[in-house]
Amino acid sequence: MTRRQRVLKLLALWATLLGLAALANPGTQPERSFDAFKARHTPSDVLLLDRHQQPIGARRVDTQARRLPWVTLDDISPAMVEALLAAEDKRFFDHGGVDWAAVVAVMWQQWGPSAGTAKPRGASTLSMQVAALRDPSLARSGAPRGVAEKWQQIEAARALEAQWSKRQILEAYLNTVSFRGELQGLPAASRALFNKAPSGLDKQDSALLAALIRAPGAAPRVVARRACAILAITRGEQVPCPAALLSETLAQARLNPQAAPALAPHTARQLLQRERLEVSTLDAGVQQAAREALNEQLASLRANGVEDGAVVVLHNRSGHVLAHVGSSGAFSSAAQVDAAQALRQAGSTLKPFLFALAFDRQLLTPASVLDDSPLALPTQAGLYTPQNYNRQFSGPVSVRRALAGSLNIPAVRALTQTGVAPFHHSLQRLGFSTLKPDPQHYGYSLALGSADVSLLALRNAYRTLANAGLASPVRWRLEEATVAPTRVFSPASSWLVGHILADNTARADTFGFDSVLATPFWSAVKTGTSKDMRDNWCIGYSQHYTVGVWVGNASGAAMHHVSGVSGAAPAWAQLMQSLHRHQASQAPAPPAGIKAQAIAFENSLEAARTEWFLAATAPPPDAPRQAHTVRLAHAAGPARITAPLNGALIAWDPDIPAALQKLVARHSGGKPALPTDGEGAAAPQWQLNGQDLGGDPVLYLPLAPGRHRLALLTARGERLHEVQFEVRGMPTATTAQAATHPP
Repeated sequence: MTRRQRVLKLLALWATLLGLAALANPGTQPERSFDAFKARHTPSDVLLLDRHQQPIGARRVDTQARRLPWVTLDDISPAMVEALLAAEDKRFFDHGGVDWAAVVAVMWQQWGPSAGTAKPRGASTLSMQVAALRDPSLARSGAPRGVAEKWQQIEAARALEAQWSKRQILEAYLNTVSFRGELQGLPAASRALFNKAPSGLDKQDSALLAALIRAPGAAPRVVARRACAILAITRGEQVPCPAALLSETLAQARLNPQAAPALAPHTARQLLQRERLEVSTLDAGVQQAAREALNEQLASLRANGVEDGAVVVLHNRSGHVLAHVGSSGAFSSAAQVDAAQALRQAGSTLKPFLFALAFDRQLLTPASVLDDSPLALPTQAGLYTPQNYNRQFSGPVSVRRALAGSLNIPAVRALTQTGVAPFHHSLQRLGFSTLKPDPQHYGYSLALGSADVSLLALRNAYRTLANAGLASPVRWRLEEATVAPTRVFSPASSWLVGHILADNTARADTFGFDSVLATPFWSAVKTGTSKDMRDNWCIGYSQHYTVGVWVGNASGAAMHHVSGVSGAAPAWAQLMQSLHRHQASQAPAPPAGIKAQAIAFENSLEAARTEWFLAATAPPPDAPRQAHTVRLAHAAGPARITAPLNGALIAWDPDIPAALQKLVARHSGGKPALPTDGEGAAAPQWQLNGQDLGGDPVLYLPLAPGRHRLALLTARGERLHEVQFEVRGMPTATTAQAATHPP
């Protein structure tokens, strides 16, 4: 083709373009406004935000592309804009949607004297590309655009420029352009390649991203070479380009970036059920502090066979969940399990609710004395014999010391006064919806936390105590309406329980004066450990917050040498102190119906003190301006047999030598109803089946088959107490021997 023929062909092409302008199919009408286009942008993930609008979790809803939330041009690095224009549209701010100089250059390249000798280039502007994004009918189908299609795009770009500002066009382009793989938009690409927000991109980052736009799937070394060319333009000087580094960065890129930090994955899974953004009640700062406190404590417990934990922080007044750490993450072999809502044995953590019930029913007061001595209670399954954690007994103790020191046997004695069913009903009203419906399924063991509960339910029940006995559900979303609370305990009994749980002196016998439970601000706290050391709890509240920590193993494996004060308590204390670093916690004032009274204990059982009572149960002083003396219960009446229990069934064990199989008999040690002459009270006397056995406080009786009657008598022979029991299962030879030698 001669030069004259090429020029004529070029002129003919121009005439064709102008002639087709009037005939071009306008296609579907796109939305006209920038705001409508922006609103059409939907991220590939639904985001979970904290109460301050900070992303803390996400759920993928579009598996075809990875798009993050829209960012404004003000939040994009100027270096990125500069690199984009250098690579894609140098005269963007000078043209009206079409770069005619580039169009002529392309036509000359195709039809001029050097046609076919140079690599083809394009003349599509950013405006033309956004116009195609705005109007799907203009999108390329894969084949090169014909003249009519090209002219449609030109007209659409000119119309776009008349409706949108240059900044809006740039913003739309950067939020929608494809980069590499499934990455759409600059936010996803910058997060994947550099783990940066678009505002943090430097010139080198920007050059690499701009180089990807023209050939998203090109080999890393090819993209790196083009990035170096862009970098030379934007830097304005000839400097060595780190092509190898750029190539390596692209090769190692994490092309599936997280849409948000996985700060609260279990909460995100729970709340992100709808395909829309959710604003939670969580606080990212509190959530992070809870994660750190838990992980630091678990790191110190790894040698004790502990790998799992959970933390929940509630705001007392509103019920907002401020932190929800469902697992220990990397420490756990079951990181996906939400341990904060899994059911675990409650241990001693239910005791405060038992004593609140006893206070409300005026059965006990903080000064009441309970007997911490061996106990055996008959049940349908046999005798229930609770033990204290340390396998020791304290004798008579006040309710204050028993609850603060988490003594088991006094708690069971308290349950015998309230009844199992009323306590079970109180727990249900507190929100423990997973309890078995039949109270007798648990029996007396309910006092020691045999029921399975979740950390979340337990924390909210303690929040009831913090809120003066009013129970209400927790709230996960800021938009949730408040629910009218339910009265479970009176303000007075709730205050008494909190006062005891905050008493460092009362718990000193069990935990010591300087344990981690002793915070420098007011807080009420309780620990608990379940059977076989499978679960360890620490729950407490301050003026503003209720915090609960659980540690254990999702597998159910037991821990080794982990107690309440060494397991969950350190993480609880660390988090509590973090919450109150800049916020005070004041002790609640005594509510109406509370009365203070000076008391002293008979035989100096405990130190004299000022004790608090419900006004209806407050004892009068012994005399004006004198303390009330608390007398031990057994001094007021006759001694009673405490073991064996009336109706007990004793089974012979064939694996134990006959000489070692003995029955232990004990009595309460009270004064007999009728003292002996001259010397005051004499020790009670034992009698078995009419045979006198002396006055030892404890007897060890050889087992003999059949039914037996054990009585306790005064020195004058008056009967104080009597029980009956039966021994079964003895072999024939032993039976004959026992009959020859009765106990």
